[in-house]
Amino acid sequence: MIRNYFKLAEEPFGVTPDPRFLYFGSQHREALASLSYGTESNRGFLALIAKPGMGKTSLLYRYLESLRGTARTAFVFRTDCDSREFIRHVLLDFGIDAAGKDLPAMHEALNQFLLEEMRAGRRSVLVIDEAQNLDEDVLESVRLLSNFETPRTKLMQIVIAGQPGLAEKLSRPSMAQLRQRISLVIRVAPLKRDEINAYIDHRLSIAGCEDVALFTAGARDLIAKHSEGIPRKINNICFNTMSLACALRRKTVDRATVLEVLADLDLDSLIEKPVEGTAAGEEKPVPVACAPQRLTERKRRWFQSWAPMSAIAVALGLAAVIGVNYGEVRAASPLRRIADPPARQSPVSAQPPTVQESTSPSVRPEGRALRIAQGQTLYRISVDYLGEYDPQILEVIRGLNPWLSDPRNIPAGQEILLPSTPKSQEHGHSSAAQEPSSSLQEAGKE
Repeated sequence: MIRNYFKLAEEPFGVTPDPRFLYFGSQHREALASLSYGTESNRGFLALIAKPGMGKTSLLYRYLESLRGTARTAFVFRTDCDSREFIRHVLLDFGIDAAGKDLPAMHEALNQFLLEEMRAGRRSVLVIDEAQNLDEDVLESVRLLSNFETPRTKLMQIVIAGQPGLAEKLSRPSMAQLRQRISLVIRVAPLKRDEINAYIDHRLSIAGCEDVALFTAGARDLIAKHSEGIPRKINNICFNTMSLACALRRKTVDRATVLEVLADLDLDSLIEKPVEGTAAGEEKPVPVACAPQRLTERKRRWFQSWAPMSAIAVALGLAAVIGVNYGEVRAASPLRRIADPPARQSPVSAQPPTVQESTSPSVRPEGRALRIAQGQTLYRISVDYLGEYDPQILEVIRGLNPWLSDPRNIPAGQEILLPSTPKSQEHGHSSAAQEPSSSLQEAGKE
């Protein structure tokens, strides 16, 4: 869907470590050069350590690609295993038959293979990804692999790559022997602000995008701030913002689109946390300057079928207009006064009252009734119907609806009362002339 809408040859922000999309920032270039130098210098053990999502696997694929034709390589990423399973994975990736062999037999088979490759003038390189998951006894087995050597050279170069947890394991006193054999420790730091822009442009260009201005400057600033320079986070935010822009039929990704996606990706908001200093049964305070509320249900409907839903919305709007006009004519008709007897006075109900909205500008009832649709929030209702959202409006709405216990979670189908006139019109000003509030600026009013 994204590819067709934005006319792309392929997905620019995929989840697979495709080496073609690897962006060589200063840190990635330095890391690749260090891997190549350590291999050419026959240093034996190298370690590559970076935070999750920094592109370690893509970097390792590019490193292995540079060795094609000059070395025999094995790439092991299944690290939740014991020593015997680990050695079996190594043999299988080198193309050595490990069926029916015990651990000593597998070591002997590996030693013979490495000697044959050395005599043929080829290096043997073993790359272990996600090495932070290896148990200490398996790391000890990795250390023993470095004993495959001749008096003059190492038979196998070993690269262990992992997250910062690997550095924590290697720093333990029990790992002193392995730590001493590591010749180079290569780090990859997060991308800088200018590199994030270049990273987005690079991936869009590889995917066939003709206009890299697809992401506005405001959107890029938010992506840089919330991704923390981690490529995987950048990919997630960019993919979701492009998906939302496609669903909303927008040709660019702006600041408001990024804000809504960031709200959807915020898992912390789904965890109920007690508020300090709040007594039992007391309402929690509602933040005023907040990010846009989630419209997950509405977006799901847009993604599934945006065109039919638009047609339904237009039809419902026409039906509502016709219904209001018919009600006004029927109420003004003398025949209706004869046909309809006066309504009997009913006792006071516990449910919130329903007040018809007046169509005459001179009539100012206390409030107007609105039935809550699925996915609507008090923030969006205030902006759409009153033109703004601030603490004063919130207090007026809660005064009209004293039964409203949680303004952030209103059940679908419930009716609430809204002020008949926005606050700005109480002072004789049009709401369109108001300066956007801080919360609306955060909602994407650039």
